[in-house]
Amino acid sequence: MSNESIVSDRSSDHLIIFDTTLRDGEQSPGASMTKDEKVRIAKALEKMRVDVIEAGFPIASPGDFESVKAVASVIKNSTVCGLARALEKDIQRAGDALKPAASSRIHTFIATSPIHMKMKLRMHPDDVLAQAVASVKMARQFTGDVEFSPEDAGRSETDFLCRIIEAVIDAGATTINIPDTVGYNIPHQFGHLIQTLLERIPNSDKAIFSVHCHNDLGLAVGNSLSAVLNGARQVECTINGLGERAGNASLEEIVMAVRTRQDVFSCDTLLDATQIVPCSKLVSGITGFPVQPNKAIVGANAFAHESGIHQDGILKSRETYEIMRAQDVGWSDNRMVLGKHSGRNAFKSRLKELNIELSTEHELNEAFARFKELADKKHEIFDEDLTALVADTNWSIENEHYKLVSLRVCSETGEIPNASLVLEIGGNEVNASASGGGPVDASFRAIESVVNSGAQLQLYSVNNITSGTDAQGEVTVRLESGGRIVSGQGADTDIVIASANAYVNALNKLSNSDQREHPQLGDV
Repeated sequence: MSNESIVSDRSSDHLIIFDTTLRDGEQSPGASMTKDEKVRIAKALEKMRVDVIEAGFPIASPGDFESVKAVASVIKNSTVCGLARALEKDIQRAGDALKPAASSRIHTFIATSPIHMKMKLRMHPDDVLAQAVASVKMARQFTGDVEFSPEDAGRSETDFLCRIIEAVIDAGATTINIPDTVGYNIPHQFGHLIQTLLERIPNSDKAIFSVHCHNDLGLAVGNSLSAVLNGARQVECTINGLGERAGNASLEEIVMAVRTRQDVFSCDTLLDATQIVPCSKLVSGITGFPVQPNKAIVGANAFAHESGIHQDGILKSRETYEIMRAQDVGWSDNRMVLGKHSGRNAFKSRLKELNIELSTEHELNEAFARFKELADKKHEIFDEDLTALVADTNWSIENEHYKLVSLRVCSETGEIPNASLVLEIGGNEVNASASGGGPVDASFRAIESVVNSGAQLQLYSVNNITSGTDAQGEVTVRLESGGRIVSGQGADTDIVIASANAYVNALNKLSNSDQREHPQLGDV
């Protein structure tokens, strides 16, 4: 999609979806992604027909610069966006990262609320306005598609917002994003703000108005939809509502609310909604943030009915208790059961149906081998098992500095648990053992006895991937070291083995130079 098509398509019936999973979503503690993981998610977003993909914050680190550049190099049908503060060095860096893009956008921002200008920027409002205008003009040297955000607009003075927005539109901004940066607004209040800006700013018809809402009070989606009802025609959101603190507006909820309630909304998105669930699973698997079962649209229980009254109604007519079809957002009732007798073609075919792509024959061979190992442990392999299995395969093939070779644990009533293991480090096998408060604690201590990472364990969580006593347990381990926070995942029918693999996976990410410090240089 060209820059011109997005700018000119400010028709009342097109709601632009600006996905910031790769940028703002990554600012969730522990959600940092590698370059390859960002490219995988970007491809899934492109397949979903997302209009704009905010790929990252190029100035944040060399790793983020390379990630934005990599995404810009492979995405052809969506606009790729890079974030930049209203600083010359930021904008130059974003422009350089976006050079390979078929369609690019620079998103620049500066704070406009009294508290931010006084306490953070220590700048006079007139100086803030001048810097905003200069940044937009500079961004125009790299691309004709420039977005400007007055950070903390939700707490900014309306008169000043009108002044600065009018000025940046005159300077060449084609999209004006109004962020509720701290999640402070209430839907009717935020909708009224959008309406006021559109009415009071003389040149408001020269730009698309956008919103970016945070979920601190659980109102991000409500605020975004209120803004749409009052004239906004772009919504910035993330898959699964991922984002720092309480997260952002959920893409899936925005898209399906607008599509389901066409009696209320005079616009719709261009997204292929059947890609929502596969993309949700991909992001969850990569970030290690499980989706709560009762999460709207993409939660495991979103289309489940247990109440007898509800079941009776559904059997008589689906519309009695379902306002959407599960298949419309990517859930499938038809599952091909895979097991130990399933062949390579069946395995490959199911991966294709799940929109899981393995780029090389080597990756497919590794994934199929792991599938066979899992099939020996459990009778049926479900879609969720395959998603976890492939996610683990994709990471381990290229990034295994540490590898768990074997693990033996002893846990007995009245005795201190002990773990003995063999860990491969850079191709050499090392033996280790340790005692702990439980088998998992003992395993972690044994690993650390030879690795000596010095990392602090911030989170340990276990979720069952499917139901049944033979279900795989998916373990997430979050480690912090030197200002970097990473999440590791492991899945196995044995929880202790899954835990050890998750810990090793996190250590591999810490040792990987493609990872970076947690990005908190300034949020929109």
